[in-house]
Amino acid sequence: MQSIFSEAGWPIFLLLALSIAGLAIIIERSLSLQTRRICPPELSAQVLQMVRAGQDLPTNLDKLQATSALGQILAQLVRKKHLPDAELRLCVEDVGRDVAHDLQRYLPALATVATIAPLLGLFGTVVGMIEIFAAYRPDGSDPTMLARGISVALYNTGFGILIAIPCMIAHRLFKSRVEALLLRMEQSARRLRDALQA
Repeated sequence: MQSIFSEAGWPIFLLLALSIAGLAIIIERSLSLQTRRICPPELSAQVLQMVRAGQDLPTNLDKLQATSALGQILAQLVRKKHLPDAELRLCVEDVGRDVAHDLQRYLPALATVATIAPLLGLFGTVVGMIEIFAAYRPDGSDPTMLARGISVALYNTGFGILIAIPCMIAHRLFKSRVEALLLRMEQSARRLRDALQA
């Protein structure tokens, strides 16, 4: 591995830092965007049972809000259940926007990593090409310098693409997971609202 880094030249260290950032975001989002943490399936029924039992006290609602993203939305829904339907919807949508923002955290950064990695690989390619042209002399080029320039160019191009592909795939997967979670939370909130109004 050390020989690869030495052959790839100094631009590879920029790509290495970028790959570490991308990997950290992928791990963090994989752990954070789990359905059971964001949108527990039994939570709506538990909240409805709590309201029907008359236990929707401020302390219980604070605990509910701290449990999950869905808990934040349902707690707001129960707090404002006395409001007219239009105002209630606006209050819940405000909380929903905050929740959506939290769920999408770091996804723009992951998209940036996927976009920048091939560009940094291209930059490494340019550095390698400069080394190739610098090795050229009218009396004959040094083969080792030519080989070094070619290896710098190819390694950086390859690593840039290698970093970009999984980051782009992860970004698309996380984006679709966030959309699915938001839809599920919206459905849960709608069911609870209908049950409370009934």
